Amino acid sequence: QVQLVESGGGLVQAGSSLRLSCVASGRTSRTYAVTWFRQAPGKEREFVATIRFSNDQTYYDDSVKGRFTASRDSAKNTVYLQMDNLRPEDTAVYYCAALMGGPVPNYRQPGGYDYWGEGTLVTVSS
Repeated sequence: QVQLVESGGGLVQAGSSLRLSCVASGRTSRTYAVTWFRQAPGKEREFVATIRFSNDQTYYDDSVKGRFTASRDSAKNTVYLQMDNLRPEDTAVYYCAALMGGPVPNYRQPGGYDYWGEGTLVTVSS
């Protein structure tokens, strides 16, 4: 079992920055990747960014590319999402999700992930 806990959300103004954290505990040695998703009110959960643990390769949705940065600190079992130049449309609950053992056919889809956190709310005011 793996537990994921997100933190770092809050209420900020447009143009501000936030750093989200996703702390993993439990049997984390088989982690293949950790992905950030978000879900705005009334919308489906959508892909934001992912980081593969084998080589720290990152991938981003076009809507956040150049503004968000995913990284990890293996010593702290923590994955971060640095969010800069936030926009009102970034308002959502942000979730981290872990893939164990290997890839899935489409890492941008929420189905197939093994573990999820409970999310942290990010609200960006205009």
